[in-house]
Parts: sequence; C-alpha cells; structure tokens
Amino acid sequence: MEADPRVMLMGEDIGRLGGVFRVTDGLRDQFGAERVVDTPLAESGIVGTAIGLALRGYRPVCEIQFDGFVYPAFDQIVSQLAKMRARSAGRIALPIVIRIPVGGGIGAVEHHSESNEAYFAHTAGLRVVSCSNPADAYQMIQQAIASDDPVIFYEPKRRYWDKGEVDIDGLTGPVEPLDKARVLRSGTDCTIVAHGPTVATALAAAHAAGEDGFSVGVIDLRSISPLDLDTITLAAEQTGRLVVVHEASTFLGIGAEIAAAVTERAFYALKAPVLRVGAYNLPYPPARTENEFLPDVDRVLETIDQALKF
Repeated sequence: MEADPRVMLMGEDIGRLGGVFRVTDGLRDQFGAERVVDTPLAESGIVGTAIGLALRGYRPVCEIQFDGFVYPAFDQIVSQLAKMRARSAGRIALPIVIRIPVGGGIGAVEHHSESNEAYFAHTAGLRVVSCSNPADAYQMIQQAIASDDPVIFYEPKRRYWDKGEVDIDGLTGPVEPLDKARVLRSGTDCTIVAHGPTVATALAAAHAAGEDGFSVGVIDLRSISPLDLDTITLAAEQTGRLVVVHEASTFLGIGAEIAAAVTERAFYALKAPVLRVGAYNLPYPPARTENEFLPDVDRVLETIDQALKF
C-alpha cells in the first residue's frame, strides 16, 4: 500500500476492528478510510465492487471473513472475475486478490472451518495459492497483489499465531515465483505433499517417521493452481512413493488431481499408488469432533506405512 496508491482493502470489519483475526489492524489509521474500506455484510457486493474498481485501474484486496462466507460471491468470482481476461481477448486484466482465512482447528461453528480450494482451482482464469508460514504469508501476498491475474489467497487460520522470521528487506536471496512449490525436507523412502495448514502436520509426520528409520520428504505446494507438477513429479520419481495431505475431503480434491497427474507422468517410477489423507466427505462437524475429522500426524503415518508396504 505504501508503494502503490492504487492498492486498497475491502472487507467486513477490516477497518476500525482490524479484521476478526487482526490482520489489517492499524492500516485504516495509516492509510485512511478511503483505502481501507469497511463494507456491508455482502460478499457478492464486495467482489462485484472490487471488479468495478479494478476496471477503473485500482488493485483491490478483498477479505472474506471466513472460508464458508465466500459462497454468496461465488457467481461474481467464477462468472465475472475469472472470465474477464478471456472475454476481452487479453485486453482487460482484473488484478484482484481475495484473501480467505481457511480450514479448521480453531473450534469454530458451522461455515467457519471449510476447505473449498477445489472449487476455485477448477475454475480457469484464477490463481489459487496457500501460504503455510509467516515468511510466505508476507512474500506471497506482495506477489499476489503485484500480479495482473485474479488471485484467491488462502490463509490457514490455525497458523495465524505461528511465529517465524520474515525477510522484509529481501536480503536473503531471490524470491521464489508465486507458482513454485518448495521442497522443505528431502527423503528417499516417501514424499509428503501438503499445503497451508497441513504443512506443519506433514513435517511432524516426516520427523516421526525419521525416528522410526524412514526417510520422508515434504513438499509445500504453495500454489494450488497452477500446480508445480515438475517439482512433485521429480520427488515421486526419486522416492517412488507419494502421500498427499489436505484438510478438504479427498473426494474430488486437490489430492486426486495430483495423484492422477503424477501417475500419468511417473507411472513406472512409482513403487506404490499415490495415496491421500484428508477430511471425510461429510459436512464439517461440530467443533468438539473436529480433531477426529481433520488429518493428523497419526493418520499421515498410517498412510506412509501403507505406502511402504507395497
């Protein structure tokens, strides 16, 4: 916002309150109510207004207060935001970022803990990204706002309180592209692929497997659409086993796409089928049962064991 006066924020309670997770705390005082706009409780109106602003040269950043609140804006996102560049034969860009706190793990009520990334990843014309740590949260939001493509930016709400080093001045080397996956841990027996909230789960499972004598690598997807299939396929070829972890249901989820793509690309290198760990194909349960619903370290380790038995 300091570098580009065209960047503005829009969302429910993001101004005076600073957002329900306090992500925008202090920005209204710094940049004013005309650039940090408290909107009505109308997600379709938020995104529709952002589209109009983008057509006039602004770069709006919209906050959807919780993942399950995005559905009233679904038509605006899928029918308008994602289609405008193709509809105009490339002449019109809509540089809009839609920030969505995503996933469970905070004991919230209905409509507050959903993982709906597959809806938007299936929509051509959108970038869909998912940060997993403070450094990526900072760097990727800068890249998303600078992109001329519309970006769905998922922020795992259970990781909001994680602490980590953030390179604000860019002194530690080149920044990875927004659509590049990152290898967090190398392995020789199996590779776990995760994004957003499940990256920490994957790392914990890999560490536990290492204590049992198995070498397990971890890849942070970072970008869900497009997928960095080159990085994933190379890891699958090196270890012969791939486990995909996400909080969304495994039915028609991102894990299914990764499994199909890797099988097409590296079939003869695989020692086991690509396996998936996710939530069950059910509506999100009451908070008291969410720990049984979401993938945890034990379920990931069981799936690694299953892959190693092939």
